[in-house]
Amino acid sequence: MVAAFLASTPLLSESWSLCRSTTATAASAETFAVSSAGDVSYVAFSGVQAFGVLDPGCGNLVAVDGGVFSVLRHHVEADEEAEEPVMVHAGMLSLFHSMLKYTNFESQMFEIIKQSKSVVFTGHSIGGTIASLSTLWLLSYLQSISSPLNVLCITFGSPLLSNESLSKFILQERWGGHFWHVVAKHDIVPRLLLAPLSPLTQLHALLQYWHLSMTSAQLPVTGQDFCSLAQNAALRQDIVVQLPDEEKNRLFLFVLACAEASAKAGRSGGSSFFWPFGNYVFCTNEGAVCMDDGAAIVNLMYLMLVTGNASSSIEDHLKYEYYVEKVSMQFLKQTGFVEGEFFESSYEAGVTLALQSSEIASHELVSGPARDCLRTAVRMGRAPNLKSANLAIALSKITPLRAQIEWYKASCDKSDDQMGYYDTFKLRGASKRDAKVNMNRIKLAQFWDSLIRMLETNQLSHDFHKRSKWVNASQFYKLLVEPLDIADYYRSRGMHREKGHYLNHGRERRYEIFDRWWRNRKVGEEENTKRSRYASLTQDSCFWARVEEAREWIENIRSESDMRKLTMLWENIHKFERYARKIVEIKEVSRDVLAENSSYSLWVKELSELKSQMHQFPSRFPGFFEGESAP
Repeated sequence: MVAAFLASTPLLSESWSLCRSTTATAASAETFAVSSAGDVSYVAFSGVQAFGVLDPGCGNLVAVDGGVFSVLRHHVEADEEAEEPVMVHAGMLSLFHSMLKYTNFESQMFEIIKQSKSVVFTGHSIGGTIASLSTLWLLSYLQSISSPLNVLCITFGSPLLSNESLSKFILQERWGGHFWHVVAKHDIVPRLLLAPLSPLTQLHALLQYWHLSMTSAQLPVTGQDFCSLAQNAALRQDIVVQLPDEEKNRLFLFVLACAEASAKAGRSGGSSFFWPFGNYVFCTNEGAVCMDDGAAIVNLMYLMLVTGNASSSIEDHLKYEYYVEKVSMQFLKQTGFVEGEFFESSYEAGVTLALQSSEIASHELVSGPARDCLRTAVRMGRAPNLKSANLAIALSKITPLRAQIEWYKASCDKSDDQMGYYDTFKLRGASKRDAKVNMNRIKLAQFWDSLIRMLETNQLSHDFHKRSKWVNASQFYKLLVEPLDIADYYRSRGMHREKGHYLNHGRERRYEIFDRWWRNRKVGEEENTKRSRYASLTQDSCFWARVEEAREWIENIRSESDMRKLTMLWENIHKFERYARKIVEIKEVSRDVLAENSSYSLWVKELSELKSQMHQFPSRFPGFFEGESAP
């Protein structure tokens, strides 16, 4: 479907046309070219501007700085548990920074933002990686100014750029649809960085060959440029001599073996390994196949390369004009099945069509794995959304459990004992009502823990934790239920004395995760308005854990004789006292906090009595009225 859409629009042909003309002027000072078609601006980057960045010395991955890509800095700060930083190819990143520093690229982009409705970044070969970085840069900037500009990136034969963390980040930001990478069937360049570059002694000569081939293909054969064409042809012949078939075969087999290892692994090997991101469009003589799952992309990269050879893997990097025309022609040509062939579902029919387009169907050794790969890609594409839908149904089924706890809270707040929600549950007895609420608390925890496991094992979409439905649901659950968890933790007086206080030793990981989700949400203007009445739920879900610590501080003051420790205890008490007064004043607490016999109200009374005793009987508190410490 996506391949047909791209083929039916001028996007591919216009992008390639500008890539070709930019390569023709690669010797000039400009490394990019800008063209407009109506409200659409095209920005193309030369594929031969600096092939040296693919040399082994420049091939390491480095962390992306947060200065130019500000959104990545916020992403790292927001996700404290991120296993791997976002990293990109050091040489490519250096090229991009040089372009920002030494050309008028940035000023031209600001003009495009003012004048255009859409911008398409494009590039062939290394130019494709610069197009990807430019797209990432512009998307980061547009997010900061809330611009409606449409941004698209179309690359042709681009090398891999980054580790898997960038792929995850792009999915989380819902930017996957902005990146489209066109890959010729056997082109070795998009597969090249699946292999370590250091053993590739043939690479330098190969890069020179591509460089001269792309430049020569664009030069006119008349006038003064005839000599340049002849010189390039001679240099290309010299390079061919330097790179015999044996060397090309060695390179091909090495990259093929590394691609196979990556395909079998099913994911990247960590932050130091390259990995695809965005959407890939694999082009053949029979059409095109699109996919967006990283593991499936790497698998198909390998399976399609198996059907090629050393020569086709090198020459395919120079044949994108042919493939662009072929894809457009295939869109006009009706593709059919063998007469009498039937399928169990449209899903199987789609897989068969994709297999035909990949030209792998006729290769017995890889046609089976290729079909499995395509099936997996389709399942992986649908599975996260299906599981999200099933979770929404499951959430609706547990809503009655949450409603029963809400009813319990309301009844506690109205109770004559004036203890409130937290203390009633902490001092609960053996009633059926208390047992039911406790069971609901446990069942809700199981649901949310299961959801987190699914998210962390990539069973849900990568932006799941940014969807307002789930951010709000998790926040409400946390505010409603965590006070019960705290009450249960302190219900047995020995537990916190053995393990330590709740905040550092008893808090469940799910609540810390939900804290991050809530902090990273998009805040609406309505959330900044002042409250006119007390909150239905205390907005600090850990408030009661802080109260429990503060009550222990008062107990310790009565028995502590070490002045240094006493001073520290008073500092802690004063800090909590100021905090509690503030959130009560701005009505960020529920009414149960202020109930006459709640733990907080009792703490306030205890603190007042302690201060009174200290002034009435100073001899019992030596040192406090001699300038050493003061309550």
